[in-house]
Amino acid sequence: MKRLRRLLRKTAFYPFWKRLGHYPDFWYWNLRGRPARPPHLLKQRLVRSAAQAHHLRVLVEAGTYFGEMVSALKTHFEQIYTIEFDPRFAELAARRFRRFPGIHVLQGSSDCLIPQVLAQLNQPALFWLDAGYCAWNGSFADSSRLLTELNAILADSRFRHVVLIDDVVPFSGLDGTPDAGELMNYIQQQFPGRAPRVMCGILIVA
Repeated sequence: MKRLRRLLRKTAFYPFWKRLGHYPDFWYWNLRGRPARPPHLLKQRLVRSAAQAHHLRVLVEAGTYFGEMVSALKTHFEQIYTIEFDPRFAELAARRFRRFPGIHVLQGSSDCLIPQVLAQLNQPALFWLDAGYCAWNGSFADSSRLLTELNAILADSRFRHVVLIDDVVPFSGLDGTPDAGELMNYIQQQFPGRAPRVMCGILIVA
């Protein structure tokens, strides 16, 4: 099965195949009693709901991967900036979304590119960040990248951006992922006007 999946990843069909799997994953998650790590379909709904609640029309994503979040939400935002470190995934996403002028695929490290995106924004945005759990490629990041991104976003005095952080709760303190409690305390200390909370395993800073 793993060998078949590796082969599928090299085909243009793979993003479609992954998208088909979101609904079975969601149903299975419900059957298991809704464990801490939410399925991708629920993450999509949470991002969309947060954008609607705060009237946000711009999405900034760190970690494009196969472009599942962008594909699901491309009609819900006027502008989407998606950042991918791996050149192969960035190229795949650039080809896939080239017909959409409002989608911008950026290749590089998100802690370097997010400040550049912030400088271009003329309105508040929703930021969908990854806590740094990178087991898919056999490497793990430390929490410094995420803290750099958070500091840049929350320190922007022009706009009150909303941040959603994926994977920080189910993998709290594991493999370079920051401890969820420590991260929440850090945000409250550094940015007193913010009240981070957890919903469906996602850390929300609104």
